Amino acid sequence: MKLKLSIIGLFLFVLGSTNVFSQETGHYTPGVQGLKVASLPPPGFYYIMHNVYYTADTYYDGNGDKAPIDFDITVFANVHRFLYVWEDVIFGANYGVHVLVPTTYTDISISDFGVNDNKFGVGDIVIEPLILSWNKQKFDAIVALAAIAPTGSYDVNEAASPGKSFWSTMLTFGGTYYFNESKSWHASILNRYEIHGEKKDFDVTPGDDLTFEWGIGKTIVSDQIWGVGVGGYAHWQLTEDKGNDVLYDSSVKDKVFAIGPEVTCYIPKAKLNLELRGQFEFGAVDRPQGTKFCFSLFKNF
Repeated sequence: MKLKLSIIGLFLFVLGSTNVFSQETGHYTPGVQGLKVASLPPPGFYYIMHNVYYTADTYYDGNGDKAPIDFDITVFANVHRFLYVWEDVIFGANYGVHVLVPTTYTDISISDFGVNDNKFGVGDIVIEPLILSWNKQKFDAIVALAAIAPTGSYDVNEAASPGKSFWSTMLTFGGTYYFNESKSWHASILNRYEIHGEKKDFDVTPGDDLTFEWGIGKTIVSDQIWGVGVGGYAHWQLTEDKGNDVLYDSSVKDKVFAIGPEVTCYIPKAKLNLELRGQFEFGAVDRPQGTKFCFSLFKNF
């Protein structure tokens, strides 16, 4: 049996009744971006904080069937992002740099495997030195390149470890389309492609992952600027895990989908944007299927 848990990056593979081996999948956790997920904000400095709550008590096997195990996980992530955007730097695009520092609390229980662990800590840091964004009348477009460093603590015997113990490279590309001149109706898609390095101390290299997030919404202008709509994400593992320590069926690749509502509010006088969204997962294969809620704060200076 192959078990993966991308929301915290760690789960347990059990071979027979004696050998326990820990292994990971992709770094990126979807569902924390907004309705205009592929639109970079105007030039300036931004502090962004995401508060993410995820819970699941169901695990789906490689055939997409509910696994007969007593499984439960709760994760709370407090994510801090620092973004600076310069105007019209190269190829007519705004240029940005971005650093993301996650802190997570994870409580995981798998009674069938004797797992009962919880842990709080700083996770793996994202460094994004290249962001290019074009803002036109009918559309926005974005491309970016990031490295994800294994800065979070990791212990093979701790299922709730916040770190993953391998590097990743992430390519981001997407766009937002505006359906009218006032840009009040919009649809957005952002794709993230991850290529992973080898896990430290183990001969396992996780397969490549593709995640896209999307949103369709309406902007309503009053004293504040409101946004309402629906968003979601889709995740697929595209290539097989590799290495001599891959003892499971590497041909099984995980996937999951999610959809849910969102409301946003920008307060111009405070230069503050607030976002609240819920995401309900479905169609899981070889991974948990749960519910995610996210409250985000954007402050520009």
